[in-house]
Order: sequence, then C-alpha cells, then structure tokens
Amino acid sequence: MVLMPISDIDFEPSETSVPWKIMKDNDIEVVFATPSGKQGKADPRLLSGDGLGIWKKILMADRETIGFYSQMEQDPRFRNPLKYEDIDPSRYSAILLPGGHAPGMKSYLESEALQKVIVHFFNEHKPVGAICHGVLACARSIDPKTGKSVLYHYKTTALLKRLELIAYYLTCLWLKDYYRTYPITVEDEVISFLADRKNFIHGNSGLFRDSMKSQWHGFTVRDRNYLSSRWPGDVHRFAFDFLKLIR
Repeated sequence: MVLMPISDIDFEPSETSVPWKIMKDNDIEVVFATPSGKQGKADPRLLSGDGLGIWKKILMADRETIGFYSQMEQDPRFRNPLKYEDIDPSRYSAILLPGGHAPGMKSYLESEALQKVIVHFFNEHKPVGAICHGVLACARSIDPKTGKSVLYHYKTTALLKRLELIAYYLTCLWLKDYYRTYPITVEDEVISFLADRKNFIHGNSGLFRDSMKSQWHGFTVRDRNYLSSRWPGDVHRFAFDFLKLIR
C-alpha cells in the first residue's frame, strides 16, 4: 500500500489524482491521510479556473485530470482518510507527497506529526515520492538522530523559483499572494536544508506540461529511494517513475 497524505483543503488536484489513477490502474492501493481525518478537498480554483483570468487554461487542471479527480472522490479510501496522528508508517510500503500552494496547504506543510512519518520512510529506506510543495514537506522533516533534514544528503528538485514567481506575477494584481505560500520561495527554502546547493537540480524549462500519452516534457530526479519533481506539468512522468520505483 502507498500512503498519500494531503491537506484538508487546497491541495493540488493534478498531483493527487494523476498518481492515484496510475496506481489504481496498476492494482496498487492508495491510502489517504489528512490533518483532521476528514475528507480532503482540492483547491477549487484549480478545478474551475475561477479568478485565473486569461491564464485559466495554463494554470488550472485539464479536462482529463478533472475526470480523474472526480473518480478519486468516489474512492472509499479518499472519502475516509486517516488522521495524521493515527498513521502507523510501518504498514505502508511507500509514501507519495503531493503539493499545492494555496493557504490551506499550511496544515500539511507545517505538521510535526506528518514530518515524523516522513522521517520513518527515509530511515527505513522505503520509496518516497514528492512533487512541488511536497518536497518542502520532506525538507522540513528533521531526523532527530542527525539534527538535519532527511534531504540533507540527497539530490532533489522542487517547484522552481522561476515557475513560482511567474505564476505570482501573472495573477498578483487580483489574487494577491495566492501563488506565494510563504515569503521565501520553495526552491530557496529547500536549498537551505541541503548539504550542497548543487544538489538542487533544475532540469528543463518547465514551461510545458506532459500528459498521459507523452511524458517527454516531464522531469524527475531520483536519488536512491527518493523521487522528486517540480510542478503539475511533470506529474505524469512523476507518477510513472514512482510506479517504477515502488516496483
């Protein structure tokens, strides 16, 4: 079984539903967890496009992904998630950490209970997949044995500074800080936890999305048991590479 922690609200629909769909189609069970133990709800703006203006088609989930999300909402595991505090990490063979940038994500990104679970997966050398802000959840997970982030000696990628700032500047006149979860960018904060800033890998331009049929535009970084990726445009490549990792 794969554990997929999400926030109560505002998680990224593509980064959850696409991996869920690919795992489901390959007979791999996904168990969800939220801070409250109640069913999570994705960022509604990324499903409807409301407020994204002329950038709607670029920034919101595509039609296929919205269909996957609708299917995922009917999954009994999604409808009845665990509470973070009730997770027994020894029961799961792998963990997948999606992202999201809206304010509701902070309960996920700042959860000490979830960070302890993440430390377990790294210490047990189990497969860990993290995309976008999910990488930040890993970076903030401090191993009490070393006093360092679990990513300290790993190569990784994450939401790129340029992508975060492009989305912010395209929408900040009316959406304010919607695309800035924290004053520091994800890239800069993740780098601050690494032994060497050169271990942060930027990859290709990240300006084009991959798809179920073609993962050519997607980008991932694998280092031992850990797989990372940058944004929803990489999610199909990320999900298929995660499938390879857990197999």
